[in-house]
Amino acid sequence: MRAMTPEQYVQQKAAASGSSFYYAFLFLPRERRAAITAFYAFCREVDDVVDEISDAQVAQTKLAWWRREVHSAFAGQPSHPVMQALMPLAPVYDITAAHLEAVIEGCQMDLTQSRYLDLPDLSRYCHLVAGIVGEVAARIFGQTQEATTAYAHKMGLAFQLTNIIRDVGEDALRGRIYLPISELQQFDVKAHELIKRQYSERFTALMAFQTERALALYDEALALLPPEDRRAQKPGLMMASIYRTLLREIQADGYQVLHQRVSLTPLRKFWLAWKTQALGRVG
Repeated sequence: MRAMTPEQYVQQKAAASGSSFYYAFLFLPRERRAAITAFYAFCREVDDVVDEISDAQVAQTKLAWWRREVHSAFAGQPSHPVMQALMPLAPVYDITAAHLEAVIEGCQMDLTQSRYLDLPDLSRYCHLVAGIVGEVAARIFGQTQEATTAYAHKMGLAFQLTNIIRDVGEDALRGRIYLPISELQQFDVKAHELIKRQYSERFTALMAFQTERALALYDEALALLPPEDRRAQKPGLMMASIYRTLLREIQADGYQVLHQRVSLTPLRKFWLAWKTQALGRVG
């Protein structure tokens, strides 16, 4: 049996995640698709270290290995298939070692911090795990305007807050609560209620507050996107359409996120992506 090429490896890694991002990549030209697939596979690899390794010490060691790998790869010696797939394309799209190190730093925060005091505190984490990802993605999609970076960062924050809302129950079971402590206190929701999956009117009010803020961020992000880059940034707009629709489903379902992970079917994701591609509409 022939060994997988780096390109096949990253393709498999991206497809296996079943992520909304994957559906947006399908419509890209070949080289851009190869670049975003390799970058996304890198993000998945690093993220999986934190999610799949229960021993924090082992996870720290693995992240330190990824830091060295990024350094070696940018010095011309990539050893991991993800970096072998990414490196030929990194200079084409101005992807730097600092971008990848920021993603690793964000995942490292998950090992050292499981609570966030307030929104600015949470936003710093979101900047690393989502804002930077948005920035790199915008470059790969074909950014031409400086202002598109601000759009990408704000959109990344909207995506991450959507993930936090969707995964409240799952994260709480892992001992992580991303909802800011100040806002839990504001709505009088206790951490143990999330862990025990206890719904209440207070919890519903808290989640409605989180959802309204996330939905407003999508509007703010779209307003920042320069018209000149709107066409090139369609993959990001596809993801916005999918994520926004997911948020509205959660809202319509009464925020039943403690005992389940609400998701859209692959067909629905594909349809939303196609609609954005064909009609230019964001759901």
